[in-house]
Amino acid sequence: MAQLASLKMENKPWPGGSHTLHYHYLALSEPGPDLPPFLAVGYVDDQPFIRYDSRVGRAEPQASWMAPVDAQYWEQETLKQRVWEKVQQVEMWTVMGYHNQSRGKHSTQRMFGCTMQEDGHSDSFWQFGFNGQDHLSLDLETLSWVSAQPAAFRTKRWWETEHCYAEYDKAYLEGLCLISLHRYLELGGQSLTRIEPPQVQVTRHMAQDGWATLRCWARGFYPWGISMSWWLGQVELALETEHVETRPSGDGTYQKWAAVQVPAGKETQYTCHVQHPGLNHTLTVTWESTPGQSPTVFTAIIILVFITLVALAGIGIWIKRRLQARATESYQQAPGQEDIHQSPNP
Repeated sequence: MAQLASLKMENKPWPGGSHTLHYHYLALSEPGPDLPPFLAVGYVDDQPFIRYDSRVGRAEPQASWMAPVDAQYWEQETLKQRVWEKVQQVEMWTVMGYHNQSRGKHSTQRMFGCTMQEDGHSDSFWQFGFNGQDHLSLDLETLSWVSAQPAAFRTKRWWETEHCYAEYDKAYLEGLCLISLHRYLELGGQSLTRIEPPQVQVTRHMAQDGWATLRCWARGFYPWGISMSWWLGQVELALETEHVETRPSGDGTYQKWAAVQVPAGKETQYTCHVQHPGLNHTLTVTWESTPGQSPTVFTAIIILVFITLVALAGIGIWIKRRLQARATESYQQAPGQEDIHQSPNP
């Protein structure tokens, strides 16, 4: 703990923007064919860079920028995760006992990490969950464990008997975690520190009840943090807006949408507001300002295509009839046997 607490940030400029280093640990009482007994994944911002699967038994890189890291790093990470695998399995069975459970499918989750803000301030968090629900969290100011439910009181008393647990976590989160984040950002380089603004458009989907759905799309942005909201005049429609979680686009960027139900014919009164580090101001977009969304142009195209198809069908029918008429005419004009007999003799 003393070594961790004495570590200081290297005297190097901090990359632009806010960045986070966080880890997720998962332990299962009854692993399935596709789920390991223990899984640990480390993230820089939103990108996984390390993974430990107890079925494989070693830590492995998850990002190409981790390739230059030497073998000693992976050996140390493997040993560390093997220890955490045993620790969290013991914790899981102990907490199961607190819930009067001796069998069945159960899980424990450990999440912790640190964030360095653009202005130089840092934040940290440490959480422990059981069966996907909050169980305990660490208050770094008071070094006390905060229980989220009555069953967690027993876990709280258990961990409070070893005060060094909280001290160690605080020393790591406020020391080594921030130093490691800085080094990972140096390794990741442009792939982690780049900023790409979103491409925003609004689409409309009509319903039969006289209402329309306006959906505001943001695509191709990085990093993943983005704010999207719908407004009617000067009023934000926070409760009326449907959001989806930010999702990867598959090309290293992200996408997200926010939708709102509006009366048909009133679409132009609603605006979508988008905020992102890649934008130097709040971007305001309406449905009618979106290229290619004009209903008049779209309807004209549909009508033109319909007329073209009808014309082509008519031409096809005319050609078919002409061919049939020619065939019939040629058959009627062919010489018969009576014509041969009536031919004059030479």
